Amino acid sequence: MSSSGDKISIRPDEWVAVLDFGSQLTQLIARRVREHKVYCEIVPHDTPADELRRRNPKGLILSGGPASVLDEGSPSCDPALFDLGIPVLGICYGMQLTSRLLGGTVEPGRKREYGKAIMTIDHPDALFQGLAPDLQVWMSHGDKVDTPPEGFRPMAHSDNCSVAAMMHPERRIFGLQFHPEVVHTPQGAEMLWNFCFRICGCRGEWEMSAFIEAATEAIRERVGDHHVICGLSGGVDSSVTATLVHRAIGDRLHCVFVDNGLLRYREAAEVEDLFRDVLGVDLHTAHTAPQFLERLEGVIDPEQKRKIIGRTFIEVFAERARALGPVRFLAQGTLYPDVIESVSPVGGPSATIKSHHNVGGLPEDLEFDLVEPLRELFKDEVRLVGRELGLPSYVVDRQPFPGPGLAVRILGAVDEERLDILREADLRVREEIMKMENYLDVWQYFAVLLPVQSVGVMGDDRTYENVIAVRAVQSLDGMTADWYKLPHDVLDRISNRIINEVRGVNRVVYDISSKPPSTIEWE
Repeated sequence: MSSSGDKISIRPDEWVAVLDFGSQLTQLIARRVREHKVYCEIVPHDTPADELRRRNPKGLILSGGPASVLDEGSPSCDPALFDLGIPVLGICYGMQLTSRLLGGTVEPGRKREYGKAIMTIDHPDALFQGLAPDLQVWMSHGDKVDTPPEGFRPMAHSDNCSVAAMMHPERRIFGLQFHPEVVHTPQGAEMLWNFCFRICGCRGEWEMSAFIEAATEAIRERVGDHHVICGLSGGVDSSVTATLVHRAIGDRLHCVFVDNGLLRYREAAEVEDLFRDVLGVDLHTAHTAPQFLERLEGVIDPEQKRKIIGRTFIEVFAERARALGPVRFLAQGTLYPDVIESVSPVGGPSATIKSHHNVGGLPEDLEFDLVEPLRELFKDEVRLVGRELGLPSYVVDRQPFPGPGLAVRILGAVDEERLDILREADLRVREEIMKMENYLDVWQYFAVLLPVQSVGVMGDDRTYENVIAVRAVQSLDGMTADWYKLPHDVLDRISNRIINEVRGVNRVVYDISSKPPSTIEWE
C-alpha cells in the first residue's frame, strides 16, 4: 500500500500551533483549543522558525514534557520562534524552556509539586482577565523558574512556586507552571480562551459544517475520475469516512464489509441496512464467519487470536478488492491521534499492550494511494461530522469496539455457542444502560464471557454454568479510564435479565478496576 501523493489537508487560515515536548497531555491542549472553535495542530518541538513563519499561526503553545530542561540532550526548540512576533504560551516544561532559552534561570525544586494547588494572581493581565485572584490549578513539576528572563515579570505564585506564571508584556510571551488543559484546573479553559482570543486575536471559525464542505472538495480534487475502495466496519471512523467520500464521488466509492461472525447482536444487518439500503452506497459484504471460526478453533492466547483475525481479514479484503478490478485509492478512517503517535518527535519506546490490525499489510499486487479525510480530527470532532452528515445516533455514538470483535471478549476458546451467549448477554447490558438519561456519560460498556463456571441453583436444580463480567468505564479518549459507578438498580436489572434470559449463564459480576493498572478490554 502506498501513501504517495498529497495528503488531504483541511487546514483553515487561522490556527494555533502546539510544539510537542512529549507530554501525555499534548493532545489535550489541542483538543481544548479546538473546543473554542480555533483550529489547533501539534507540530514537532524542533520545527524550524522559518517553517512556522511560512505557515503563519496566530500563536504558539509549548507543551509540557517528561524531561528536565537541566538534563543534557533534553528536547529544545528553535530560539528564533520567540522572534516571530506572535504570542507564545509555555506550559510547565514549555515555561521552563522559555526561561532557559531567553536568559532566565531554572533550578530543581526542593519539593516536587504534584496535584492540586492554590495559585494567587499577583499581576493580572489579559491571560487571567475575568478570573478570581485565587485559583485552583494542577501542578506537575520538579524543576521551576527561579529568575525569569530580562523583561519578564512574575504574574502569580503558589506556596511552593514563587513564579507560577510569568509574562513579557511587549513580546506577548507567557509561561504557566501548571496545566490549564486539565479538568483539575477549573478555570483553565478560560485561560486558553483568553490566550486564543484576547492575546492572539483569533476569530473562532473552526466549524464542522465548514470542514465537511472543504473535505468534500479536497476528496474530489485528490481522487479525480478514479475509484475508491473503503474497508467498512460500521464503526464511527469508517462510517464517517465512507459517508464523506460517498458525498464527494458517489458510486465511484466501493465499500467492503467483512462479516467475520465476531460482531455484536444484529450489527452486520444494521451496517447493510444503513449503507446499502438507506445511503445507497455500493456495498460488498463478505459473509465469512465459518472461515474465521475455523481458524480460531481451540486458540486461547489473545495475541494469537488477534493475529489470526488480522491475517484472515487481510485475505478476505484482498480477495474482494481484486474482484472489483483496478481501483487506485483506499479510504481509511485515520484520526489525528493516530498521526501524532506515528510521528511522535520525543516519545521513547513503549511497551506493546496489545496488537492492532487495519487494512495495512495488503499483498504487493494491491497498491493503493490513501485517502484519509479525517486525519486532522479528534474522535469527538468525527462524531460531530457524523451528526452534520445525518448519520443516525447508533452509528455516531457507537461504542469503541476492538478490531477482533467479540473474540477478545471471550476469554479462552471461541466457538459459535460461546459467541451466542456473549451476544445475548452484551445486548442486555447495552439495552439497560441505554435506558439511563445520562447513558452518553458512560464512555464504554460491554459484557465479557469468562473461562470459568460456577455453581448455582435454578428452581430445585443445581446448575454449573458460565459467568459474565460487566464492564463500564468513563474516559475522555481511552488512554486512562475509571470504572463507572452504575446505579444499583441498573446493575440489578442487568444481572436479572442476563441470568433469566440468557441460557447458560448463572452468575454476573461487575468489574471495578481502572486503567491503569488494568486495561479497558480484558484481552
